[in-house]
Amino acid sequence: MELTVRQTPPTASTRFHGYAERALGGEHLDRAASLDVLGSGDEELPDLLAAAHRVRRARWGNRVQLHMLMNAKSGACQEDCGYCSQSRVSSAAIDVYPLVDEAAMIEGARRAQAAKAARFCLVIATRGPSWPDVHRLSSAVARIRAEVGIPVCVSAGLLDEPKALALAEAGVSRLNHNLNTSERFYPEITSTHSYEDRMATLAAARAAGIALCSGVLFGMGETHDDVVDVIEELRALHVESLPVNFLHPIEGTPLAGLDELRPTDCLRILCLARLLHPRAEIRVAGGRELHLRALQPLALYPANSIFVEGYLTTPGQSAAAAWRMIEDIGFEIDEHLDEPEPALEGQAAGDPARAGAVAD
Repeated sequence: MELTVRQTPPTASTRFHGYAERALGGEHLDRAASLDVLGSGDEELPDLLAAAHRVRRARWGNRVQLHMLMNAKSGACQEDCGYCSQSRVSSAAIDVYPLVDEAAMIEGARRAQAAKAARFCLVIATRGPSWPDVHRLSSAVARIRAEVGIPVCVSAGLLDEPKALALAEAGVSRLNHNLNTSERFYPEITSTHSYEDRMATLAAARAAGIALCSGVLFGMGETHDDVVDVIEELRALHVESLPVNFLHPIEGTPLAGLDELRPTDCLRILCLARLLHPRAEIRVAGGRELHLRALQPLALYPANSIFVEGYLTTPGQSAAAAWRMIEDIGFEIDEHLDEPEPALEGQAAGDPARAGAVAD
């Protein structure tokens, strides 16, 4: 008589911790594993968070970095990004003003330092900065570095290498320029610039010696495959910092009223980002308060940094409330930057053509 041996499917704990082992060992998760993470059930979420936390803890321990940004030039942007309240297609009721003066930028940096932020980010609404804007930003950054001492990130739209070099020489240590979504889905969110324009800006920053802060924006109608594609692309680019944004649908923008994400969806995305980027700084960024709601503390199991005191045109969690949340869950604030080693270490190189375009 022939006996039939039935294979018992692996439990969620076994499956996800297997993914964690692979990530910690420098092995690249395949697409099937990534889609498994995104498609997992709510009842499996505790096991997924535990696995992602193993990976986070190996590089970042129980430390959380706070970041604070300043909208230094608001509204009147020439681009048509459907998610943005500052774009030319938005009728949102926001403040519109030119680039603030140097004193205001320095005061913003002091507020960030008082909020225990490890980094201060200056953001300007524009397709790309003019040379006068670059010179004013550079002067402010140089003074912030000398007088306040806090590291500075700049987000200034599309950049070429000469402008990136000018910012680097002033002391800009990171450039924020998000890919936002997959190359396939990109034409659905904007038409005034291309995915390749974004890639060229990241290449210019890397060539100038500026670290890359490039992330994602989810909840715009993308598929799970789009989510995997863009997080994989950022892996191939070896980004040092990966902010994960969730759409805050603002009245007056083309995407107003769109609400596709549940808190558990957001946590699964953060876990995938951690498993695919074991050593990168992963930040829970825009939309955190709106979409995660009561589950916000759980985001710190995969992620190791957050924004405080709001975003560009939307409010956010106060610094004091963030301090309490971090302490209550058993983590600690890291006010002194311990820069991640290059994300390429121990990670797959990805597409050689794209990785090589921005390699050190």
